[in-house]
Amino acid sequence: MIFWNLFQTKTEEKKLVDTKKEQERDELHRAIWAIADELRGAVDGWDFKNYVLGTMFYRYISENLCSYINDGEIKAGNTDFNFATMPDDEAEEARDGLVEEKGFFILPSELFCNVRAKAANDENLNETLESVFRHIEESAKGSEAESDFAGLFDDYDVNSNKLGSTVAKRNEKLVKLLNGVGEMNLGAVKDHTFDAFGDAYEYLMSMYASNAGKSGGEFYTPADVSELLTRLGTVGKTEINKVYDPACGSGSLLLKAEKVLGKDAIRNGFYGQEINITTYNLCRINMFLHDVGFDKFNVACEDTLISPQHWDDEPFELIVSNPPYSIKWAGDENPLLINDPRFSPAGVLAPKSKADMAFIMHSLSWLASNGTAAIVCFPGIMYRGGAEQKIRKYLVDNNYVDCIIQLPSNLFFGTSIATCIMVMKKNKNDNKTLFIDASNECIKVTNNNKLTPENIDRIVDVFSKREEVAHFSHVADYDEITGADYNLSVSTYVEAEDTREKVDIVKLNAEIEEIVMRENELREAIRNIIEEIEVGV
Repeated sequence: MIFWNLFQTKTEEKKLVDTKKEQERDELHRAIWAIADELRGAVDGWDFKNYVLGTMFYRYISENLCSYINDGEIKAGNTDFNFATMPDDEAEEARDGLVEEKGFFILPSELFCNVRAKAANDENLNETLESVFRHIEESAKGSEAESDFAGLFDDYDVNSNKLGSTVAKRNEKLVKLLNGVGEMNLGAVKDHTFDAFGDAYEYLMSMYASNAGKSGGEFYTPADVSELLTRLGTVGKTEINKVYDPACGSGSLLLKAEKVLGKDAIRNGFYGQEINITTYNLCRINMFLHDVGFDKFNVACEDTLISPQHWDDEPFELIVSNPPYSIKWAGDENPLLINDPRFSPAGVLAPKSKADMAFIMHSLSWLASNGTAAIVCFPGIMYRGGAEQKIRKYLVDNNYVDCIIQLPSNLFFGTSIATCIMVMKKNKNDNKTLFIDASNECIKVTNNNKLTPENIDRIVDVFSKREEVAHFSHVADYDEITGADYNLSVSTYVEAEDTREKVDIVKLNAEIEEIVMRENELREAIRNIIEEIEVGV
């Protein structure tokens, strides 16, 4: 009885915490929407997020630094200390030590709270913010965090005409922006009941991606797809060494590993590469907003296929990615690439018009022997001929393909195509490949489909058990795949369920016979009526 009461108490406490989290999250989302609603008339859609996210980031690092310093002083007995009220010249004395520990430094006068307090009366607010952002980036120069902070505010253009045609109008928008972000209930950095800054980031990215079509969707993998990829890649594991994304976009896939496994389960950090400078900046901001220290992530801005930046960091235990579909790359126009250790094992390069298989080969090359790679793919690479077929042959012959999963259509912002997932391993226990048809595992939400927790659970459960389920999954052996000429389309191996209405032929024939008899009776009755009429005439 005592145990049951304790269980009930814990359950109720959990419900209260969950309810509080949801209330806080809803409140935060409403606040974000309110800012967008007020300001996006000047700055539309996808571009506007740079200002909101940049301002949130500015607030976050300001509060993060203050909290770090104040906690240290309080522990030392200085209970009334507040870094935000400290004179700049006195604070300067702590600069070097803080840069070494935190990776950056902000003068008290340049903290978010202090700049915001004076913003409405600052005729040169645009210049003030420009100066503050420059000082923050410069504070990291010469330190280990230099590359993590360099250019972080490049997309926050305080002098853009998008904010207003005059300095006064631009400053008016900037004041509203500072106040809007400042009034968000993000709580204390150290004790908020949910990851408020990180959640706000994800909500903003989702909101703008959904409204920005392809331009936004290119940078953002929906949270449900991110969770599925991560759970596929971490089945049976409670922690991993490193996670890597060769086309990391805004970083949502990288960070999902932490949410799935837990805060301290990624021992040696997050690694990624992104070719787009704007998205690269978004990814670094995302890391900070999710409380990932500068020493725990390494994100580079370069072309992954031509100039990979993490040779010294590979191999990786978990690789998750949603690379761009069928983009052009150098391919055989660059004769050196066929000798690249990432691509040479297959004996052929991915077509220069379709780089999909190049990302697959790159990921496989950098995958640890005990690792798993889960990559979102364009369906065409599973059945197209030529070089792509030769690469599939290499993958199958060497037993690297663990599973192919067909996803529902319209999961991603900006495209309605039905994508699939290729899961690769180097340490498989058998020479078989699992095929899963999850094309119907979704619900419709507004303009897109979405994977529910139940959908994800079902896919992961069948994946982990490698089960045969009628019309849903099939385990194909090597001979079956070679017999299909290395075609890896799920539809080749999983028979679709016949949803057509089954017809009882015997019953149908009886019904037809009855209809014919009735028809004959009616004809006879009509003929009799006509004869009676003719006799009367």
